Amino acid sequence: MIAAVGQFRATSLVAENTSNCIKLIQKAASKGAKMIFLPEASDFIASSGDQVCKYLYNLKFSAHSNLDHLSQTLSNSFVSELSLAAKENKIFISVGLHEKSSHQSRVYNTHIVINDQGQISKTYRKLHLFDVEIANGPILMESKTTLPGDAVVDPVDTPIGRVGLGICYDLRFPEFSILLRRKGAQIITFPSAFTEKTGKAHWESLLRSRAIETQCYVIAAAQIGQHNEKRASFGRAMIVDPWGEIKADCGDEIEPDVSIAKIDLNLLESIRESMPIFSHRRHDVYELNLKN
Repeated sequence: MIAAVGQFRATSLVAENTSNCIKLIQKAASKGAKMIFLPEASDFIASSGDQVCKYLYNLKFSAHSNLDHLSQTLSNSFVSELSLAAKENKIFISVGLHEKSSHQSRVYNTHIVINDQGQISKTYRKLHLFDVEIANGPILMESKTTLPGDAVVDPVDTPIGRVGLGICYDLRFPEFSILLRRKGAQIITFPSAFTEKTGKAHWESLLRSRAIETQCYVIAAAQIGQHNEKRASFGRAMIVDPWGEIKADCGDEIEPDVSIAKIDLNLLESIRESMPIFSHRRHDVYELNLKN
């Protein structure tokens, strides 16, 4: 099966971002992809925390929305349009966006999967929030405007395999990916908006490391370019196989783009059988367990 990974530059213009996402969905479907992966915050990237909440809590609901109750907390018109695109193009969609919370001053950084019938089949809220002051770089305090999630969710069945959901900064926590593998993931996905400085230093290394140590495909859609006067993203959306080889890479393309790769689950099983690292773990000496 073919997977597509997408890359574009979101701004504060929700309609424009929606249009770009739909174009990428159509392009992926035309290339034979059964699932497309879109970046973190594909609905919009605002210039301030106040603007995030203003945008989300003032978004109008789409007249043709027929999604479940979860859509009442999401960027509804954006999700509705992607739902229609999924159904029309017969493709699964992984996408990061903003979700309302019970606190009007804070939101969730959320990752959803929409199936080829236009229904939300899985939802994950980002666990690890990016509160970092980068030397000679931006100061980003995600927790000021975002509530953390509280669960590592079970992988979702898709046409390309069982997909485990993360978001961006979750990539830096190997325990998180290992737990998704233990839950049955064959593919782990991190829709992202890495900063330019951290992307140049760590992006490829982190993606390949997570793929090798979990023996999963890792798919990471990416924001790229200058979103506003305060924020820019690194890009290089890619697909990495369980051996750590890069199979698709959107590179430095600023214009909305997708790259595709074959997801070979026979290769995955062969790697796991020839190097059974999960059965070699010394559970008599150390453990990694979920709290809930």
